Amino acid sequence: MAVDKLFWTEPYRDRLATVVTAVNDDCITLRETIFYALSGGQESDHGTIGGRTVFAARKEGAEIIYQLAPDHGLAPDAAVEIVIDWARRYRLMRLHFAAEIVLELVYHRLSGVEKVGAHIAADKARIDFAWAEPVTPLLPDLAKAANDIVAKDLPITSAFSDEATGRRYWEIPGFARVPCGGTHLKRTGEIGIVSLKRRNIGKGKERIEVYAEAGVEADPV
Repeated sequence: MAVDKLFWTEPYRDRLATVVTAVNDDCITLRETIFYALSGGQESDHGTIGGRTVFAARKEGAEIIYQLAPDHGLAPDAAVEIVIDWARRYRLMRLHFAAEIVLELVYHRLSGVEKVGAHIAADKARIDFAWAEPVTPLLPDLAKAANDIVAKDLPITSAFSDEATGRRYWEIPGFARVPCGGTHLKRTGEIGIVSLKRRNIGKGKERIEVYAEAGVEADPV
């Protein structure tokens, strides 16, 4: 049975009591989790399970595998508490959604543009495009449009499009509805002021780096 991924339905939760379902040397699985694993370019959470540092989290199909120290001492059915680094998770959520908005704005403005990569870290996000011309002239307009959306503090819907297969989406009414399995904010005002930089990564590819100053802060629940 696959882990119940509560980071989708409760992305503002920073701790959870759960149970170990399987142990394989230094790797374990859990009954349910709030600890996000690298996916869609968004980095994994940092934190602990049962007071033990999680060194890596990876997806395997519908399951998530957590790597602990070899001497973790946990066994199946052990009760544990997950605690994630909330400050880092919240930065990832803010930058993730800033990048999502910028990506949609690029699609609106550059016909035929193709996204070829993305990465969401705690200090910045990046989106890579197959595009033969510098995107520098577009950046002021993109930043203004993104910050207009932030300033309106619009509600963000995040839900299943197909719960059986774990397919999720986010939606800002009147702007976009996008398939996405990341952790999402409740409102655009939480993103903060968006700024953009262009990087030339060569061979007909352009990179936009996305930064976000602190917005309306939210506490974990």
